[in-house]
Amino acid sequence: MSPVALQLQRAVVLHGPKDLRLEDRPSWPPQINQAQVAVKSTGLCGSDLHYYLEGRNGDFALQAPLVLGHESAGVITAVGPGVKNLVPGQRVAIEAGIMCKECNYCQAGRYNLCKDMRFASSAKTFPHLDGTLQDRMNHPAHVIHPLPDNCSFEQAALAEPLSVLIHAGRRANLRSGLRVLVFGVGAIGVLACALSNAYGASRVVAIDINQARLDFVKSHGFASQTYCLPMVDKAKTTEEQLRRAKENVSVALHEFNEPEGFDIVFECTGAEPCIQMSIHAAVAGGKVMLVGMGARNVMLPLSAAALREVDVQGSFRYANTYPEAIKLLSSGKLRGIEKLITHRIPLEDAARGFELLARGKDEQGNLVIKVVIEA
Repeated sequence: MSPVALQLQRAVVLHGPKDLRLEDRPSWPPQINQAQVAVKSTGLCGSDLHYYLEGRNGDFALQAPLVLGHESAGVITAVGPGVKNLVPGQRVAIEAGIMCKECNYCQAGRYNLCKDMRFASSAKTFPHLDGTLQDRMNHPAHVIHPLPDNCSFEQAALAEPLSVLIHAGRRANLRSGLRVLVFGVGAIGVLACALSNAYGASRVVAIDINQARLDFVKSHGFASQTYCLPMVDKAKTTEEQLRRAKENVSVALHEFNEPEGFDIVFECTGAEPCIQMSIHAAVAGGKVMLVGMGARNVMLPLSAAALREVDVQGSFRYANTYPEAIKLLSSGKLRGIEKLITHRIPLEDAARGFELLARGKDEQGNLVIKVVIEA
């Protein structure tokens, strides 16, 4: 097909740190086993923000211009040959990862660990796979999920970060009656609270260094009680840091009237002191779920975990979670979850959305938690 005959569409393209450009690009028809989605809502994520601010996310540096965004929903506009499960006009959520379907991990249902995974908006693989901050994108049909009528595009954009917590919750055996502590109440931490409540946790509490975020989760019923960690100078030695971690979390546990600790601790900050505290915050026989991505190398009080049989578990992305995420989002069980979306920005003004997320407050001083870019 001649490019002259192709429609043009808008895409928000990152060329380097804080170098975000609105460009016109050809809109190609979907290939075999692909569907084309008109993207309606995309939530901005912490990894998107790292790429925007630094041109990299951890070890993964931008090697070519990249379209960011991977928390998305939209409408099918066309389907390629071989697609039977989707039709134009259908409302859908987009699962951003494309797994190989052939390796041992994929065969075992753990495709989040697939070595050949290509993830939209990630610079891990090259050529990079563009994300969802564009008018339309082509994507494999098997990772596009139909939406029920009562699930809005905004809600469906939350299916991706919610999937992270569903996967972590499965690994931790999150269930009714357990007591849950969440470290860090950014968007992921709020979702950890909401999911724990939906699964019937007997108690959900939260710890952060940001009082405004703690006020948000308490006022909207995501956590029944909160504790704000005091800001202190950095410890001079590892021994002092480990001692402080134990002492600080002991104060918090007594504030919560749970001196023995909690059944599950979701660590959603990735910050070394919080990871250290989380081990002491778990009850004997409890679990610490490492959800937050932050410090690469962490000194841990491992004997405190080993002697009390506290399981410290990692959690990476998700696998086979989207159907449950969509079901939960449309069920009403995640009470007040729409409050998580604090700002809505048009596609052409996407850079402002990233700046809001970086500052954490808008021009009026209002808290920024989840920014959604709307087509």
